[in-house]
Amino acid sequence: MRTLVIETSTTACSVALLQDGAMIARAHEVVGRGHAERLIPMIAELPNGGRADRIIVDCGPGSFTGVRVGIAAARGLALGWSAEIAGFSSLPLIAAAGFANRLTDDIAVVMEGGHGEVFMQAFAADLSPRSDMVSLKPAAALAALAGRRAVGNGVRWLAALDDTIDLTEALPDAASAILLPPELTTLAPSPIYGRAPDAKPSVPK
Repeated sequence: MRTLVIETSTTACSVALLQDGAMIARAHEVVGRGHAERLIPMIAELPNGGRADRIIVDCGPGSFTGVRVGIAAARGLALGWSAEIAGFSSLPLIAAAGFANRLTDDIAVVMEGGHGEVFMQAFAADLSPRSDMVSLKPAAALAALAGRRAVGNGVRWLAALDDTIDLTEALPDAASAILLPPELTTLAPSPIYGRAPDAKPSVPK
């Protein structure tokens, strides 16, 4: 089965085409806020226009707009191609790449979260979670790090508080989905926002 991977949860935009555990093609660009303009052309540039039997898409947490662009594209393509569709989370994706690049037993993924907070979750080497996903102020995240190696695009917030910690700045990459176990690529293709919405419905008096 050929699988198209879509990742748009941060300033990066990336796609990958996988088949039988092998990478067929990939593309990764830092586009800032340009996901809507760049994503479909990137897919079209893949072999056979990126057409696949299955599509998996990053559901977040991350950029509100980026996540929604990726999911909308995945849903549209799945409908047009009669393909299966499922989701995965950006947090174990980054952890998987971190473990692949440097052997360690414990990683805390730290991602930009908005409103001066970061999304954070710790993982063991088999990608099982060692903590719940939380949205924290940097000082609280630093305390929760508990000596773990920190990986992600939110580590700069922790480095500003303590420049001695072990950290690696990284953006998610669709190609890293090849490292995910199958059970981590079966989420519903719906956004994972990671924090409560700022706007709340008014309560009738």
